[in-house]
Amino acid sequence: MAAPKILLVDDVKLFIELEKSFLTNSDVSILTAEDGEEALEIVRRERPDLVFLDLHMPKMNGVACCTAIKSDPDLLFIPVIMVTTAGHDEEIELCNKAGCDDYLTKPVERKAFLEKARSYLPDIERREPRLQLKTPALFRDGKGVCTAAVADISSGGIYLTTDYAVTQNDEMELAFFLSDSEVGLIAIKGRVAWLNSGKSRKKWDMPVGFGVEYTSISDEARQAIQEMIDNSEQEE
Repeated sequence: MAAPKILLVDDVKLFIELEKSFLTNSDVSILTAEDGEEALEIVRRERPDLVFLDLHMPKMNGVACCTAIKSDPDLLFIPVIMVTTAGHDEEIELCNKAGCDDYLTKPVERKAFLEKARSYLPDIERREPRLQLKTPALFRDGKGVCTAAVADISSGGIYLTTDYAVTQNDEMELAFFLSDSEVGLIAIKGRVAWLNSGKSRKKWDMPVGFGVEYTSISDEARQAIQEMIDNSEQEE
């Protein structure tokens, strides 16, 4: 299967190189452009899986380029993340009117960049090792309490198998047992980082569910998860 294509667009080479460095450990094909006209040409030719598009550029700015992409029925499905200089309300409004899927503000930070990218391409730079784990879990959101099954876990997040309907960035509380740990019950708070169901299905090789990023977890619980992962790697 071919690696996903990510197009980075900015007229300042320093920013291009910075964004490229964020993707060093990701299995992706990186395309670059220095203005909107070049970017639109590449989008039409290469059909990238994700575009990071600077707002202010010569020849054709980001708004015009994004508008052209989203006005083309053959291209409009391509996610476009606009990059603004300061995140002013008027700039964000321009980005939204252009039809962008999301936006970032400069200076672009690595964590924010990867979080945005991962919401459209979940396999991007998964730095922390993950462990397949089958154990029941309970989670509670604003609608109530529901059961799910843990499919895999890392020290930074967890994937839950369930057909329960959630939306991205929903906050929730989770609880599950680590049978091989002295900690036993793990209780955390998290947010829905990505969806894998319905029209938002991104990974067909995984069961229907969603990924959760921890927002609050005790040091003891995080250490227990990491030790379990480390022990599993040593056994392989």
